[in-house]
Amino acid sequence: MNAPFQGAMSSLRALTLALVRDACRERGSPALARDESAGVLGRLRLAPPESEAVLVEVAARFRLTDGELLAAALCLGAETDPSVARLIAAAQTPVGGSRPLAGFAATLFADFGLDCVVLLSGTARRIGLLRFGGEDAPLTERSLQMPPEIVAALSGGRLEPEGVEMLAAPPTALPGSLLAEAGKRAASLAGAHGPSILILRSPCAREGEALAAAVAAALGLVCADMGDKHPADHCGWLAATGSLPLLRRSLGPGERSRIDPPGAYEGPIIVLAGSEGLIEAPMPIHEWHVAIPGEEERSDLWQAAGLDRTEAERAARTYRQGAGRIAEIAERMRACDSADPGQRLADAVDSGAGQLDMLARRSRARVERQDLVIPAELGDALDLLVDRIRLRNRLADDLGSALKARYRPGVRALFTGESGTGKTLAAHWLARRTGLPIYRVDLASMTSKWIGETEKNLSAVLDAAQHADVVLFFDEADSLFGARTDVGDSNDRFANAQTNYLLQRIEEFDGVAILATNSRDRFDPAFVRRLDSILEFPMPDAAARRALWHAHLGSSHEVGEEGIDALSVAVDLAGGHIRNITLSASVRARRERRPLGLCDVAAATCEEYAKLGRSPPALPEC
Repeated sequence: MNAPFQGAMSSLRALTLALVRDACRERGSPALARDESAGVLGRLRLAPPESEAVLVEVAARFRLTDGELLAAALCLGAETDPSVARLIAAAQTPVGGSRPLAGFAATLFADFGLDCVVLLSGTARRIGLLRFGGEDAPLTERSLQMPPEIVAALSGGRLEPEGVEMLAAPPTALPGSLLAEAGKRAASLAGAHGPSILILRSPCAREGEALAAAVAAALGLVCADMGDKHPADHCGWLAATGSLPLLRRSLGPGERSRIDPPGAYEGPIIVLAGSEGLIEAPMPIHEWHVAIPGEEERSDLWQAAGLDRTEAERAARTYRQGAGRIAEIAERMRACDSADPGQRLADAVDSGAGQLDMLARRSRARVERQDLVIPAELGDALDLLVDRIRLRNRLADDLGSALKARYRPGVRALFTGESGTGKTLAAHWLARRTGLPIYRVDLASMTSKWIGETEKNLSAVLDAAQHADVVLFFDEADSLFGARTDVGDSNDRFANAQTNYLLQRIEEFDGVAILATNSRDRFDPAFVRRLDSILEFPMPDAAARRALWHAHLGSSHEVGEEGIDALSVAVDLAGGHIRNITLSASVRARRERRPLGLCDVAAATCEEYAKLGRSPPALPEC
């Protein structure tokens, strides 16, 4: 090779332009020998200039032929350098424009194994590095183009393809245990031969995104949210930008999703998924069920969120939440006006629970202990349940291995008793005592006639409640968790399968669930074993009813103690009915602008008994 030629060929662009000029036979241009240009190309593959290092790296990764590499370099030059575009236009006159035609490139680089069929079916086109123009012309006269996002990536910039976005994970502090696990997962992916999938299973999208970004960073990559696109469509761009594809799959129980082969892409893929569903793929799959950090790590996260050590330790004991939920609350705390850190925390927790607000109804009733008129034994049982919730994080500490092996920190309790006996009030009081928000599940919105939809709805609610760490209240829960029946037809079989799933899912729930029912007998016997506590709410006796009348009537009335005593003995109804009677009596009194009296209560009592289809008791005359 002559020295002037060797010195001038310092880049792929220079080599391709020399070949273009040689094809045009420009005056003064030396004729290029095949072996000379091949030698230059070999040297540039080994030691490319900095401006073409990414292109050469992509070519090596996907094993592009010499002809494909030169065609890509020519197209890149046409897209970024006006002089190259004009030279190509001059060389193709009068047929082509400033982008090289497939036939022109095939002729130009024929000595390097390039032809139109290679351009059409070769790796460069399959990875999205090159594409054909949309001209209505023979293949040889269709233009070769390089997508703008590839041009940007090969030129040191960044432009996402349509439908793809950089993962915009909000700032989320991660505990050391999860960061260490992310490093291990990244090392496992790096050691895989060929493409592999890491499924991140977390009920919190924010936490999953933060962990995906941590895994990518450990691999020296950045996450690209693929949307509805597939890695096979953008292999070249992913490689050129050092991006790790992120897919999202939201599945319900029994649902499955198949991830298609990634084509020429041979790197790792991260899939963000919830706790349910099956993901299949023709490549190795690794699943990571993200655990909630321990109490000590949660305390560190709360301190990083701005709480002092004492408040942080208290928050870690009270709330069993992951890093994503703590980060959400920390953002809300910064927007709170209170100077008291504890109050800011309470206000931030009380402000909502994200996705759960769309799936269940938040209740803000503030029930005090004196509002509950219940037997002493039931009060003790409620206090024990409160302690069970407060101690759930450390309850298995120092206990035997047989218990630790299957221990789950979730708390499931059943409140059973006649309507109006205080089950709902007790659930609200329990939430207030534990400092957790309470959400009431709308069972009408949960159940569906379509097979699988009920399970999917319940799974979504449980995942969101577990992430937010709230008290989930199921009123009339027997409609969901009813007893299984003998199989007489396909409807019975599907109903039993649904019950089986619900029983298993509630057992795996790591949050706090309170279920209420009017009759314990309506529940499947197998469900009893899955409950941590069953509390019976009895009908109030005369003494309890007297306390209920006092609690509902207050002090601004003219019923009198004798009247209250008579009502307590004669009206054998629960607190919920006494509430209805008091409100109805208040309407009568306020309408006539006078204090509430016994006659108002007597008339309202008759109405309440009529609603129940019962004859009213004999009450004292006004």
